[in-house]
Amino acid sequence: MQQDAPYDPSPRAHPGLHVIAIIESFKGALALLTASGLEVLGPAPIRAFIHRLIELFQLDAQHSALSVFMRKVNPESVHWAAAVVAAYGLLHLLESWGLWRAKAWASWLGCITAAIYLPFEFYALITRPGWIALVVVAINLAIVWVLARDVLKRHRAEKFATLPSH
Repeated sequence: MQQDAPYDPSPRAHPGLHVIAIIESFKGALALLTASGLEVLGPAPIRAFIHRLIELFQLDAQHSALSVFMRKVNPESVHWAAAVVAAYGLLHLLESWGLWRAKAWASWLGCITAAIYLPFEFYALITRPGWIALVVVAINLAIVWVLARDVLKRHRAEKFATLPSH
C-alpha cells in the first residue's frame, strides 16, 4: 500500500485552493456590486425593464405573470433582494479568505456549495447542450474535485496522526 505524503498545512502548498479562492472572491465582489446597485438604483429600473419585456412580448399588462411580478417589485422587495445578494457575496468572500489560507472549513464549505449547483448544471447541459454549459459543468466538477481531494487528504492526515505508533 502506497503511503501518502503527510498533509502540508502551509497555504503555499495548495495552489489549486488559491485559484478557487480567486474565483470565489470575484463572485463575491460581483455579488456585492450587484447588491449595491440594487440599493442605489431601487425598483424603478427593474420595473422599467419588466415593462419593456411586457411590451416587447405583447403580454397582458394587467394579468400576465410578468405584470404580477412587476407589481411585487417595490422598495422593500428590492431591499430584501439586495440583502440576500449581499449575504451571498459575503459568504463567497469569506470562503475565498479561508481557501487562500488553506482552512479546512473553507474546503468543506466550497465543496458543499459547489456540489449543490451540479444537478442544476447537468440539467441545463442536458436540456440546452452547448459549449458554455459544458464548460460550466467542467469547471464546477474541477472545483468540487480539488476541494473534495483536499478534504480527504486532511482526513487521512488526521486519521494517520491519531494512529498509535509502535
